[in-house]
Amino acid sequence: MLKQLSLRLVLLTFWSLCSVLVLSTAGFTEQAVQPTTEDRCMTCGMRVAPYPNWIALVTFKDGHHYFFDGPKDMFVFYFNLQDYLPEATPDDIDQLQVTEYYTLQRRAAFFVAGSDVLGPMGKEMVPVSGEENLKTFMRDHGYEKVMRFDGAALNAVELQP
Repeated sequence: MLKQLSLRLVLLTFWSLCSVLVLSTAGFTEQAVQPTTEDRCMTCGMRVAPYPNWIALVTFKDGHHYFFDGPKDMFVFYFNLQDYLPEATPDDIDQLQVTEYYTLQRRAAFFVAGSDVLGPMGKEMVPVSGEENLKTFMRDHGYEKVMRFDGAALNAVELQP
């Protein structure tokens, strides 16, 4: 019960942050920059390479990039950019990339929160592409919330029954 309440509080806090920050230049692409065995998640410090199915990436316009062990940590970094890189602004970011659950390609995705699929650090926002895959994922793994990053904002998706 306490774990569920804590998770909901974290998701509520995360969602409130998502609703106020907009990045107009960021989008998801299929570029395949790969982490080395030494690359660590900018948010939690875990090594990224052991978790290829979860790799997320933020690329800056100057070519610098930072890896994450999942979309959740990538968005924590993104929404708290000044805490991690005080000299950076959201306008400096060129792209956000995530690894899609079914195809393992980096592409645009729905983000499913509250499923039974765990990432490297536990509960994760699972990237799923396409409405059919989303329906399959929700049926097979459950969900609490579905969001979509459209290159400008992370928005809740209204699901049809």
